Amino acid sequence: MSVILKRTLTTLALWAGIIALLYFVGAHAAVWMVALMAVVSIYEFNKLTRAIGHHPFQIMSMIVAGLMILVPFYFPQCHVTTADLLVIGAIAAAVRILGERDPATRTETLASTLFALVYVPLMLSYFVRIVGQYTSPSPSSGVLFFVWVVIVTKLCDTGALLTGMACGKHKMTPVISPKKTWEGVVGGVITSALISALFAWLFAHWLPANFTPLFAALVALPLAVLGVIGDLVESIIKRRADIKDSGNLAPGIGGMFDLTDSLILTAPAAYWLLYYLM
Repeated sequence: MSVILKRTLTTLALWAGIIALLYFVGAHAAVWMVALMAVVSIYEFNKLTRAIGHHPFQIMSMIVAGLMILVPFYFPQCHVTTADLLVIGAIAAAVRILGERDPATRTETLASTLFALVYVPLMLSYFVRIVGQYTSPSPSSGVLFFVWVVIVTKLCDTGALLTGMACGKHKMTPVISPKKTWEGVVGGVITSALISALFAWLFAHWLPANFTPLFAALVALPLAVLGVIGDLVESIIKRRADIKDSGNLAPGIGGMFDLTDSLILTAPAAYWLLYYLM
């Protein structure tokens, strides 16, 4: 079976599962999806940095990542924010570093652990803020915005792949990601804008009135570009680690971090764009 076919079947299966869960369970499904994304992604991220030669605290960072997503949503009365939990993780890492047996790697261990917590769960936690903040004109508005960000980001990858295969000639980053072309990226960004406009039109009844197709298309442009950058950042890390995929969770795609790499930058950007412009 070709890689393209595997990737297509995996993508369809993932979307079918996501839509079913969100439809029947709603916001809770979205939050737990983000928690799963954060925990598995940070596990794979740490695996890559270990291959580079660093030694981040694996179990501790996975626990903190899950708490950073779930606690602010389910226990708002405690007034513990995602940033508070990140600070707690930093304190725990600083205390634990004192017990490391190899003093030569203590700095790298602390730095890689803290960077993983910032780059993965802190960034993805903005999805939870999107889900929880938008409950008008429909209780499902926040969930729809969550789906919108994922669609706009991931379909840019699809559009870029197909456009690049059809007419890609000029390499974008020959060293980092040789298969990416400027033609492909342009095609991906245009795909995101069109899909975003269509999404706003189809779900106009459940989304705020000022989230018009034109607004959705324009906002999709920076998100698509950031998605490409997030993908390139993962490629840099994987090349340094000399590992092709972050895992083998999704046939034809790779691991969880291969799925979330582009979402890591678009989640906070989408939150800010919606908050300040809409």
